[in-house]
Amino acid sequence: MFTPLTGRTVLVTGGTKGIGKGIAGVFARAGANVVVVGRDRERGEAAAAELGAAYVAADVGRAEDCERMAAETVERFGGVDVLCANAGVFPDARLEDMSEADIDAIFATNVKGTMLSVKACLPALERSGHGRVVLTSSITGPVTGYPGWSHYGATKAAQLGFLRTAAIELAAKGITINAVMPGNIETEGLDELGPEYRRKMESSIPQRKLGTVEDIGYAALFLATDEAGYITGQTIVVDGGQVLPESMMALEAQ
Repeated sequence: MFTPLTGRTVLVTGGTKGIGKGIAGVFARAGANVVVVGRDRERGEAAAAELGAAYVAADVGRAEDCERMAAETVERFGGVDVLCANAGVFPDARLEDMSEADIDAIFATNVKGTMLSVKACLPALERSGHGRVVLTSSITGPVTGYPGWSHYGATKAAQLGFLRTAAIELAAKGITINAVMPGNIETEGLDELGPEYRRKMESSIPQRKLGTVEDIGYAALFLATDEAGYITGQTIVVDGGQVLPESMMALEAQ
């Protein structure tokens, strides 16, 4: 049995939709005080109402916004025990068509936003006595590649470079930091891509199905427990075995 997280405070950036909303929902059902962060106020307030969470409007690419989201969470709930640094964008652009602005924008949210979020929450996480940071990275970049996502993959690999040194620095403060690396996950908008797109995605996964946002949430929940307190600087791939086959022939041979 794991020690309950009832009453602990969890801040989820990018928590108003997709994987972030799934993570927030898992923690809310576990009895935590949950704060979701996003730029779209209407979407954020709707997500918070649905989840029974609080909402803070913030852009994680701005230091002052990150400081404010941490301060508002502490003011409302008395501290921050868990930071799920999940906010991320994933625009599509081939390298030859990519502009400098495209590169700057994705790094501002995915890398700078991760670092600023962690930095802003550090004092509260240290006071917690069981501070946890969980990053949402991806298999794309650190393990795999996909045309049109070279800039996205670079940011997801950069998060893991940050993770490993941050784990050393934060250990002295009693804070762990780890990452979840999702594979293909079913989120809003998938149906718009059509059944053939979904079929092709599922056919590349040994379990023959897409993951759910809750699958990522449960991995984050485990990393936030007291029982995971001796795990830091590590990654968990949650992908139904997607990265394992050496080719599609390996799946066809099943």
